[in-house]
Amino acid sequence: MLIRQGVSPTLARASARYLVKHPWQLALAILGIALGIAVVVAVDLANEGARRSFRLSTELVTGSATHHILSNAGGVPEEIYRQLRVELGFRRSAPVIEGNASIVAIPGRTLKVLGVDPFAEARWRSRLTGRGRDLRPLTSLLTNPLGVLVAPGLAAELGLRTGDQLELFAGAGRHNLQILGFVPDAGQGAAAQDLLMVDIATAQRVFALYGRLSRIDLSLTEEREAARVGALLPPGVALESAASRNDAVASLSDAFHLNLTAMSLLALIVGMFLIYNTVTFAVVQRRPLLGRLRAIGVGRDELFKIVLLEAFVLGCVGTCLGLVLGLWIGNSLLDLVSRTVDDLYYSLTVREFSVAPMSLIKGAALGLCATVVSAWLPAREAAAAPPAAVLLRSDLERGARARLPRLVGFGCAGLVLGTAVLAWPAGGIRAGFLGLFLIVFGCTFLTPPLVALLARLARTAARGRVELRMAARDLDRQLSRTGVAIAALTVAIATTVGVGIMVDSFRRSVGAWLDQLLVADVYVSPATFGLGDEHVRLDPRIVNALRTLPGVAGVSTYRSREVMLSGRLAMLIALDLAPPARAGYRIAGDSSKAWERFDHETSVLVSEPLAYHHQLAVGDTITLPAATAPAALKVAGIYYSYGSEHGRILIRSSLYQSLWNDPAIGSSAVYVRPGANLSGVIRNIERSVGSMQEIRISRSRDIREASLRVFDRTFTVTGVLRLLAMGVAFIGVLSALMALLLERTREFAILRATGMTGGELGRLICFQTSFLGLCAGVLAIPTGLVLGTILIFVINRRAFGWTMQFHVAPDILLEAVALAVLAALLAGVYPAWRAARTDIASALRTE
Repeated sequence: MLIRQGVSPTLARASARYLVKHPWQLALAILGIALGIAVVVAVDLANEGARRSFRLSTELVTGSATHHILSNAGGVPEEIYRQLRVELGFRRSAPVIEGNASIVAIPGRTLKVLGVDPFAEARWRSRLTGRGRDLRPLTSLLTNPLGVLVAPGLAAELGLRTGDQLELFAGAGRHNLQILGFVPDAGQGAAAQDLLMVDIATAQRVFALYGRLSRIDLSLTEEREAARVGALLPPGVALESAASRNDAVASLSDAFHLNLTAMSLLALIVGMFLIYNTVTFAVVQRRPLLGRLRAIGVGRDELFKIVLLEAFVLGCVGTCLGLVLGLWIGNSLLDLVSRTVDDLYYSLTVREFSVAPMSLIKGAALGLCATVVSAWLPAREAAAAPPAAVLLRSDLERGARARLPRLVGFGCAGLVLGTAVLAWPAGGIRAGFLGLFLIVFGCTFLTPPLVALLARLARTAARGRVELRMAARDLDRQLSRTGVAIAALTVAIATTVGVGIMVDSFRRSVGAWLDQLLVADVYVSPATFGLGDEHVRLDPRIVNALRTLPGVAGVSTYRSREVMLSGRLAMLIALDLAPPARAGYRIAGDSSKAWERFDHETSVLVSEPLAYHHQLAVGDTITLPAATAPAALKVAGIYYSYGSEHGRILIRSSLYQSLWNDPAIGSSAVYVRPGANLSGVIRNIERSVGSMQEIRISRSRDIREASLRVFDRTFTVTGVLRLLAMGVAFIGVLSALMALLLERTREFAILRATGMTGGELGRLICFQTSFLGLCAGVLAIPTGLVLGTILIFVINRRAFGWTMQFHVAPDILLEAVALAVLAALLAGVYPAWRAARTDIASALRTE
């Protein structure tokens, strides 16, 4: 008995029988939905895992501190700690020295070194000190001046035991430390394996911070306590909230995580097309049955509900599978994301994959909502059509063609609205992505009309080839079923083209910038340089010796430190440039005037990203925390740089030393006289200064190659997401072709019965699928060019603040077309094989 309110059990059983009778189509639909959800969940889990790793890393070294005492130059005098404990009686304080080191045996591996006072650590870092556990390993640091505690995971990885020697590069050079034990394990296990703990005195020796500390940790509960502490501090030493500084560091990678999320949503959009395709084919294949049901009295509401219910069930199964796949892919992506964060933003001591319930909830909600939204239109069409029209197959195609003008209108509206959003002056990066998605939707709405046009042009051009004409005619005649499949493949290929153009343009821009910047012949630095540590210093005697070596035309020196500017971290670089070095900085506007102001005024040069994020122009004033008082510095010029999206500030060394009271040098660049033998100069450097300090000598080409390797690692995760989006699109095309095969079984049988061989039929289907892929590839090129333009001039500009050259490599476009044709051709292999081997009599009889 048919029930007009709700869905009748009979109709539900009929729906279930249909799904069971088409297992391949059912499996492909579920797999496509699952992949779309899996990409979103995986990226969200990887992003959340990286953020959680940062929080755990920060918690490990910050502990229960609410505030830090920090110095603007050279470290905090340890006398302040004595005054806090003795004069103020402030026991809730602990001295800390924090720096980075590398293992001599494993080049490139960076470790966090934490220097602590074992007597003051009882209540601070309970995860490291092992509150309530055996404190003997920690207190043993007091009796051995070169003792170290290592994380259990690191010891197991290196095969180290108590009493072994650990050789490190840290601070000024090489150090041999004796392993006294292991960092107490308070639930972190091997996750915190890049951590070493030493006594304060040992850390001062390793990092050459005699009489100074990196910071003093405090636990303050009242404002008056903060006021008392603040009154004790001398100029240049400040009290900062631990939370605000941690937030400033964490925000460094926000734009990177947002870009990954947007890429994953593109994969979900492709998955939505697949859902729409699946539900549409399910409706199309049962049009006669739906028409008969309508004729015998089944109401429109009930048909609408049953179609929507089918899609919802598919969505539930696909979403559950997608969540499982997302956990697996997310675990793999976490390493890529964490490595990129490590390379570009900040060191992660903890790298631990964990399941964030909110990521799974968001993924499930997105999957079910995407399913319902994608299925709404075909469900409504199935219910709204009159019974007589539903029984006619030709009515569906007439309806599809009647919608073409509307699709053109929707597509143009999406393009116009997306362009308006992108042009909105106050729009940020999120508005940029909104405009990008509107344009993507606009292009997809235009795809079916353009496919119809391309099919007609191809049919006209292929007059002499019957199979080609049939393939083009079939594509045009089956537009209601192939249009969405081509749209999904077009979006996936366009994403590949757009991201490929962006990455290639970015790489070329970075390569040109490195070629321009690395004008020196040799770069000399401490062996520990590059660990992101302000404690690394080059012995001044080395710089003096370099200037006097034969064949040396000039020497530049550099010193860098982090500063806080308007709540954002930036890199301040003090430099004393040899004359040839200035050619490496491309300055916007009049560069000669900018250098003149830089040389003679209290002014600085700022990088383009910093000027963009802080809305700075030439002549503006920026205020930086100097050694004794805030320093007001004028912007002498803005230079182009891809070194950091958070910005760099260049200041001449003499001005920096007067304001920060910091004469240290971090690294130097050596310029060789024309005609001098470079290898001979390098040998002279090694002989003359190698005994003064453990140094690293690098040629400019080596630095360029290393920088581009980091760049390529950065975009590895982007490439993985592009492949996943292509995988979703491939499943969509395969699903569409399988459904098309099932519906055209009688048609193929008639062709076989009238004399077409199995091979000819297979070639016909291959021609059709190849033409489908060709259409997707051709349409993806302009769409991809638009996406690439938006990514370069809007998204990257708003996210990172730099200007990139726009470059389109022809091979990217050719690869896109070839990829589309290959994907469609591979998707058509099995349907062609099935069609060529279908029993003619059986196919005609079942129909």
